[in-house]
Amino acid sequence: MDFGKTADDEEFRAEARAWLAAHAAPSTPRRTWERTLGRAGWIGLGWPEPGYGNRTASLPQQVAWAEEYARSPAPPRSGHIGENLLAPTLLAHGSEEQKNRFLPPIAAGEELWCQGYSEPGAGSDLAGVRTAAVRDGAHYRITGQKIWTSLAHEADWCFVLARTDPASRRHHGLSFLLVPMDQPGRIEVRPIRQMTGTSDFNEVFFDGARARVEHVVGGEGQGWRVAMSLLGFERGVSTLAQQIGFAEELGRVTGTAVRTGAVTDPVVRDRLVRQWAELRTMRWHALRTLGGSGDPGAPSVAKLLWAGWHQRLGELAVRVRGAEGAVGPVDWSPGAPYELDADQHLFLFSRADTIYGGSDQVQRTIIAERVLGLPREPKGAV
Repeated sequence: MDFGKTADDEEFRAEARAWLAAHAAPSTPRRTWERTLGRAGWIGLGWPEPGYGNRTASLPQQVAWAEEYARSPAPPRSGHIGENLLAPTLLAHGSEEQKNRFLPPIAAGEELWCQGYSEPGAGSDLAGVRTAAVRDGAHYRITGQKIWTSLAHEADWCFVLARTDPASRRHHGLSFLLVPMDQPGRIEVRPIRQMTGTSDFNEVFFDGARARVEHVVGGEGQGWRVAMSLLGFERGVSTLAQQIGFAEELGRVTGTAVRTGAVTDPVVRDRLVRQWAELRTMRWHALRTLGGSGDPGAPSVAKLLWAGWHQRLGELAVRVRGAEGAVGPVDWSPGAPYELDADQHLFLFSRADTIYGGSDQVQRTIIAERVLGLPREPKGAV
C-alpha cells in the first residue's frame, strides 16, 4: 500500500501528537483514560462507519495515531478488545440493534470488554469448547469455564463462544453470545498470577450466567463463523504500534550492551544487528498486509515473526547485563518486595509470546494447510 504522506495525514499526526502531549500521563487510571480518549473522539478511528460517537480516519492516519500513541507516556489501553475486536465483528455480523446498543459505549470508553474463547481443554483447539448455553425463554443460561481471559477483572461485558447445540461436535452448534459480567453468584473471576508477579489474565467461571437471546451475534449456531471473523481483525494497525514499543526495547538493550561492554562480543553484536534487521522486516510485512495483500496466512506469519523475535530479545536483554541481569538491584532488607526491573520483566513475560494468541505450532499448521495446501495432520497425531 502507498503510505505516502499527504498534508492531511501530516496535520492529523501533528494533532494526535499535540493532544497526547497535553493529556497522556502513565499514572492515569485506565478506565478514566478510556473515557478521556472517548470524549476526544480517539476511539473507533478504524471503524468503517461513523455515527456511533466515533470519528473515522484513513489507514495512514490510523497508523499515525497508533505510532504516536506508542511513543507517548499514555497508559496501556484496556479498551482494545472492545474497539479493535468486538466492534469490527459487530459491524460485519451484528444486527442494527446490536450495533446501536454496544458501539456507542465502546466509542465513549464507558464499557470495557473481555474475550471468552479459550478453555482448559480448548485453547489452541478452539473447536473443542465445552462451555454450554441453554435456551431458557428470553435468555440463554451459560455454564462452563474460560481461561487466559485478559482483563476480565475490569470488563463490563464478555463475548463468549459457547455450545448451544448439545448434540453438536467440533465447529458446529456454537454461538457467539454477549454476556454482562455483573452477575454476582453466576460469574466468578479468578486472577492468574504470572511469573512477572502481575495478573492480567484470569479464569472465568459461568454458573447459569444469563445472556439475552437478542445478544447472539450472527444467529444461533453461527458462532464459529463469527469467531473466526473476529480473529481476522486481531492483528491490524495495532501491530505497528507494537513495533514502536519493540524498537524502544531494542534501543534499551543495545544501550545496555554498550554500557556493559557486551557489545564487544562478536556473537552479541551479531544478534543485535539481526534483531534490528528482523524488526524492519516485520514493519514491511505489516504495511504490506495492511494494504490488503489477500494472503490468508499473513496473520499467522506476523505472529510467528514477532513472537520469536520478542522472546529472543528478552533472552538478549538479560545476557548483555551478565550476573546483574539475573539478580537485578534487589533490596535484601527483611520483608522488602522483590521487584522486577524492565529487562527481567521483558525476559519473563516474553516466554509466553510463542504460546498465547495461537501457539507457534498452530500458526505453522495454518500456513501449511491453508496457504501451502499440504495434507491435514491425522487426528491424534503427536
